[in-house]
Amino acid sequence: MPTVILVRHGRSSANTSGTLAGRTPGVKLDDTGVQQAAAVAQRLAELPLAAIVTSPLERCKQTAAAIAKQHPGLRPATDRRLTECGYGDWTGQKIATLAKDPLWAVVQQHPSAVTFPGGESMRGMQQRAVDAVRSYDAALADSRGPNAIWVAVSHGDVIKAIVADALGQHLDTFQRIVVDTASTTIITYTATRPFLVRLNDSGSELASLIPKPSAKGKPKKQSSDAVVGGR
Repeated sequence: MPTVILVRHGRSSANTSGTLAGRTPGVKLDDTGVQQAAAVAQRLAELPLAAIVTSPLERCKQTAAAIAKQHPGLRPATDRRLTECGYGDWTGQKIATLAKDPLWAVVQQHPSAVTFPGGESMRGMQQRAVDAVRSYDAALADSRGPNAIWVAVSHGDVIKAIVADALGQHLDTFQRIVVDTASTTIITYTATRPFLVRLNDSGSELASLIPKPSAKGKPKKQSSDAVVGGR
């Protein structure tokens, strides 16, 4: 199956102000975030991307646009299933204030039990995000072949939830995963299981993801040590 590169958006004004932006419209990248988006776009420039899919929120669309600049003719598609978790009444509040709410401890330790007041459950967030990634993977496998590489631009909690699923971990463990702004997390899905190729990667080269030609001249998928050792 194709390989998905999950990109968290660059740093936003909400990240620096200590506010839970959630789905607040108009939250944009700050100056550092713009630089981060340009840097991750440069890292992805040499890859033959088959698609760029993004959350509809502005900070993700800005990051996706920076990536698309390096790939003329490739226009980012928007998918609401990749949007931020619906934090409901928590949206727009200060993190310091929310940390005093009894629900905060549940979010940190038992997120599978959480439905935000006036918002979405964390289980629902994980399910729709995983469904989005798997559906794009299947569609690209049909249209572009099993060696396709594509990008999904999303949010920290969303990407952490996708990673937990790929690792076969319970959602309650997802707070142990770190996903920094403008980082890349790479997953290859197969018919039997997913493989986490890289996590929270902000600096390494990505050229090794490009399939090398086989003896017959057809692209050959690069295998990770995990894939080889798991057979």
